[in-house]
Amino acid sequence: MRNLFEKEAVDEVCGCLDKLQPETPRQWGKMDVAQMIAHCSAALDMASGKLNPPRIFIGRVLGPLVKPIYTNEKPFSKSSPTDKRLIISDQRDFARERERLKQCVRQFHEGGEAKCTRHPHPFFGALTTYEWSRGMYKHLDHHLRQFGA
Repeated sequence: MRNLFEKEAVDEVCGCLDKLQPETPRQWGKMDVAQMIAHCSAALDMASGKLNPPRIFIGRVLGPLVKPIYTNEKPFSKSSPTDKRLIISDQRDFARERERLKQCVRQFHEGGEAKCTRHPHPFFGALTTYEWSRGMYKHLDHHLRQFGA
């Protein structure tokens, strides 16, 4: 499984983002394409330490048991649950959100391990920088597949 510390993975993600259009239909879920892109930026803000939500109770209980879902080779399944704080429900400007996400992806890559958060994931708990990088790639891949990119 790729990770966002690899330049090839970053180039792949940015290329897929360039294929999206404001009217690209979702194949599952509730967010439109601009909301999905904003959601992914918020997740990367979490991985880079700009957003540090507290651990949630159910994550403290179940997180260690299901952490392999985040870190293994298998892609996320359709309609996977998400942290309510990362759900985007308001209207977003597609072009602005796409550029912001591409910037977040590049900044995460360029910052490397030194700029990756040491804060625990709100559900899965403590992650290594490599696990954050792999999980963020899997998260982006999941949502790009959601919109056929």
